[in-house]
Amino acid sequence: MRRPLARALARPLVLAAAATAIPLVSAAPAPADSIVVGGFPVDVSESPWTVALSSRDRFGGTRAGQFCGGVAVGRTTVLTAAHCMEEEVLGAPPEQVRDLKVIASRTNLLSNEGQEISVRDVWVNPAHDALSNSGDFAVLTLSEALPAGASIGMAADGDPAYAPRTGAVVYGWGDTSGAGDYANQLWAARVRVLPDALCKQAYAESDDGRYLTDTMLCAGEEAGGPDACQGDSGGPLVAQGKLIGLVSWGSGCGRPGSPGVYTRISAVLRALGWDASTRQQKGA
Repeated sequence: MRRPLARALARPLVLAAAATAIPLVSAAPAPADSIVVGGFPVDVSESPWTVALSSRDRFGGTRAGQFCGGVAVGRTTVLTAAHCMEEEVLGAPPEQVRDLKVIASRTNLLSNEGQEISVRDVWVNPAHDALSNSGDFAVLTLSEALPAGASIGMAADGDPAYAPRTGAVVYGWGDTSGAGDYANQLWAARVRVLPDALCKQAYAESDDGRYLTDTMLCAGEEAGGPDACQGDSGGPLVAQGKLIGLVSWGSGCGRPGSPGVYTRISAVLRALGWDASTRQQKGA
């Protein structure tokens, strides 16, 4: 999730044209010249593994309770951002949120299409560091299986999808302007994976987090432009048909010199001991 203006992990993010961790409930407007809306509406059939996290009790029913994004990596397994599961966001520990659900196969949050599946179990990475934003991921186990074909493969260490300048797409229902204009329909934005050196320089003196190459990657354009934003936290960044990142944090949305920062999926695989193709414990 991104924080207001300065994307932060402490709250749910939205996909607009920039990546940041921010609560849906209080998105602060950003200067008009600091936001570039580079996203476009898509049908969920183009990315059936993109899901919305929902709690109507906490976030109301206007947009089906959507507050963060997620990505299905198995028929009952969803990855999202650890900061989406924080008590500051949910109002209670995740195991106490009775109506925590994943909404799948739904393009428009105002429709009744697709499925709303209860979350049976939440595992939040215990190594998540809220100061640096490192290790920003959680694993949700669903109470029912998603349809076959509704999950995406993950890119392991060394995969060419992580190469700098590789084209990628980020998906979400977040803020599409940086001024609190949350989308009812699923949006996507085309970005490019950026070199680690550029990302480290961009956040060398940031109060919003610390860019760590082992657990993060960043994407966007040096000059600003398409990016994720408040409400997109936990959503997928996809390159060459594989999941490479989860929307995590940043400074503002689409600002020059402040690319979106994502949790690196290869680091998630290492932390969980998963095999990229089977999502099983290695050696199991």
